[in-house]
Amino acid sequence: MSSGDGGSARSFAIILIVHLAVIVLWQVLVDAFQVPKFILPSPLATVATLGSPSYAWLSNLAVTAAEILGGFCLGALVGIMLAVLFTWSPLVSLLLLPLFVTLNMIPKVALGPLFIVWFSYGIFPNILIAFSICFFPILLTTARGLSEVEPDLLDLVKSLRGSRWTLFRKIQLPGALPYVFSGMKVGAILAVAGAIVGEFIASEHGLGYLMIQVQASLDTPAMMMAVVLLTLLGVALYGLVLSLERMFVVRDIRLQ
Repeated sequence: MSSGDGGSARSFAIILIVHLAVIVLWQVLVDAFQVPKFILPSPLATVATLGSPSYAWLSNLAVTAAEILGGFCLGALVGIMLAVLFTWSPLVSLLLLPLFVTLNMIPKVALGPLFIVWFSYGIFPNILIAFSICFFPILLTTARGLSEVEPDLLDLVKSLRGSRWTLFRKIQLPGALPYVFSGMKVGAILAVAGAIVGEFIASEHGLGYLMIQVQASLDTPAMMMAVVLLTLLGVALYGLVLSLERMFVVRDIRLQ
């Protein structure tokens, strides 16, 4: 095992121990102070809700996961494509980038009711809300990475009569990958928030919908379990982006 792999294993072990310690402390404090379940359930009481079929955990989890992944993938695809377009055409960037900045300032919660009117209920409107939140950081960071190219390299490729595609494939894209994945990591976090915003506004399925339903009866353990599952979805998506980054980006040039 290399030193890098050993350091990663130690870091993962430390992170896991800290998380387990927080869970144990949570259980101990709830038991010691006899906190009512409807205020703060213990970890054991929270996990116990998974055994109840009335919550339909698997189906609701699948719906929310589809919304998060769909919004994130759409955001990454559109963000990267627009960044490439803006880099290749300064005129298009001048015309459209300020417009996207303005649109990004719109509170996404305000768009929710409009999406419901335009697209009705279902997964698709929530995917669009997740997309609208997560694509802008990917667009900005990718555009920055594509534009930050060494002038000497550009001059070298141009002197060799390299085409725009050659310049993009050989110089710009490899140099921009750390920025692309940096934006995707931010987008992964925002996609989770976007999907839940959509489910809170209007939805018929999903973890956010379930939380709204059980809130009326003060079923705090179920609400807490939904939060835990949402967190795990976000961690899984973030971990997927990290894995892809390790595959395509050299460790020394990754953005922290």
